[in-house]
Amino acid sequence: MESDTWRVLELFSGIGGMHEALKESRAKFTVIAAVDINTIANDVYLENYPETQVWNRNIQSLEEAEIASLDVDTIVMSPPCQPFTRVGKKQDLDDRRTDGFIAVCANLLKNPKIERILMENVKGFEESRARQMFIEKLKHLGFFCREFLLSPHAVGIPNSRTRYYCIARKRKDFSVGHENEIITELSANAIEMRDLKAFIDVEAAVEQHQLPVESIGKNCWVLDIVTPSSKNSMCFTKAYTHLLRGSGSVFCSKSAEEIRETFSRLDKIPPDDNEYVRLLKSLQMRFFSPDEVSKLMGFSEGIKWPGKVTDRQKYKLLGNSLNVAVVRELINILEGQ
Repeated sequence: MESDTWRVLELFSGIGGMHEALKESRAKFTVIAAVDINTIANDVYLENYPETQVWNRNIQSLEEAEIASLDVDTIVMSPPCQPFTRVGKKQDLDDRRTDGFIAVCANLLKNPKIERILMENVKGFEESRARQMFIEKLKHLGFFCREFLLSPHAVGIPNSRTRYYCIARKRKDFSVGHENEIITELSANAIEMRDLKAFIDVEAAVEQHQLPVESIGKNCWVLDIVTPSSKNSMCFTKAYTHLLRGSGSVFCSKSAEEIRETFSRLDKIPPDDNEYVRLLKSLQMRFFSPDEVSKLMGFSEGIKWPGKVTDRQKYKLLGNSLNVAVVRELINILEGQ
């Protein structure tokens, strides 16, 4: 018999995105244990959820009997995504970084007490052999599954971060009409897209997060510059602030018209000219702060960071995390009748 309170095992737990999503959902739950190999992520997790056991372990070291002793009925997880990305060479199940996920599928899911599963991964996972193995295993064990490709846009957050999600449960079939469909938007009432200004901290230290315009030169043309009225921002990756191209948007408090005018003038000036640097500085562009990124990732109250964690580590941890608001809605579907 299902309990009203979910007893949750959080695998590949990172900084606790799944835990936060559970808190914001309708589900009654207790996270019995969270497991991750990243010691810094574990420190952040404990700072925010001190009541939870956090195990610094390789997932493949977990034994069936050990998990059975926890008496959990729900598994939530966000396995490493690199095996399914272009940067990670799309080695799929041949990548050793899938070893933990393979072990979960082979050993932990078959625990008869497991009633619910939620898994998040990168866009591209839906075309992988790993996904085929996962879905076949779930169906063999009697789970009903629903799969999604969702961006935070689906919940009104102005950030592009499309990810694959799978929710699965026993006993109650919620897949009717969706058996062979990967859903790309939530069926709940549409939520109006918010402006970025709702996520911006006007007191953020501009100098601390300011772009090093003296060294940017012609690379300023690859920047995704957003303003308070923008209704989108690029996906923030773990390389944010370290790489300019494709790692996330930069913020400018000027109007879009002022930005266009400035870049029109830059187009007529050599990058090594002093005027070029002066014009770039006039825009006062800056990186999003870690707290702003966390809010765009759905951590509505932000994240408590241990004092020893650097900004560079914060960006890396956030880049490896998930969007809490999207997962919250999926948990509500999983919990629903």
